[in-house]
Amino acid sequence: MTIDTFDGTGVRASHWNLGPVIEQLRTSREATHNIRHQGKVRELPSREALVAIVDGISAVLFPTHYGRPNLTDESIDYFVGDTLNTTLNRLSEQVRRGLQFDKQFDGLDEEALTQKAHAITREFAAGLPQVRALLVSDVHAAFAGDPAATSIAEIMLCYPGTIAILHYRIAHLLHKLGSPFIARLISDIAHTKTGVDIHPAATIGASFFIDHGTGVVIGETAILGQGVRLYQHVTLGAKRFPLDASGALIKGTPRHPIVEDDVVIYAGATVLGRITIGAGSTIGGNVWLTQSVPPNSNVSQALMRNECR
Repeated sequence: MTIDTFDGTGVRASHWNLGPVIEQLRTSREATHNIRHQGKVRELPSREALVAIVDGISAVLFPTHYGRPNLTDESIDYFVGDTLNTTLNRLSEQVRRGLQFDKQFDGLDEEALTQKAHAITREFAAGLPQVRALLVSDVHAAFAGDPAATSIAEIMLCYPGTIAILHYRIAHLLHKLGSPFIARLISDIAHTKTGVDIHPAATIGASFFIDHGTGVVIGETAILGQGVRLYQHVTLGAKRFPLDASGALIKGTPRHPIVEDDVVIYAGATVLGRITIGAGSTIGGNVWLTQSVPPNSNVSQALMRNECR
């Protein structure tokens, strides 16, 4: 007779015949279905650490909004310096972990990976003033473009689009500097928080505004000029994915839209393929667009229906 015992969790323990299951999982993990990079166990980057890192960078860029609201002119620089030093140390470790999964660094020893991570982190720190300048332009664009906005502080604290853009600007710099894995994780953290999915490799100019935000998708090779405004559920995606002779996807090819300066794209619009939306154009809500339009165009559902007749 089997006697059940309690394990301290309030759940009556039982017997699951785990031996064969564990053995089969080990075989799958180590041999049959091994998906590890180069077949080796490696320490993955930590999402929890990256959340803290983004919080730290945000506090460095905007100390009283994302850091401590009681900072003074005397204390603010000390806070920025201490927070930046701590955050960069943490970032360097996460960058090092991410580099282990980059094929171009296969074969490098731990010391070489560490030095490369330090170099990337140092360049990242040097780029933070420019990141802040871009973010300030984005915030001003939101304030100018939304009649419901009452203050800059409201935009920075309450607008999911602003939070998503902040994550994007940080991730994009890391991607440019050679840390794509960490950049992608930061973008996914923003996606989880805001419902906005921006690939860190996308190129986005100054004064960018995402109103409402939820459901916005911007693909890897998209290029957006200055003063672009998007509303919720806008997709800047790929129309098709080219294949090589073996049928495998060809990655990295330009396949997402080019959106020129001062374009407005309203809610629910889907813009697909390597097409160009000319400067100053307006794309109406729920439009499905797969062809280029010249500057100063106004594209609506009614117009698209007429062209398809």
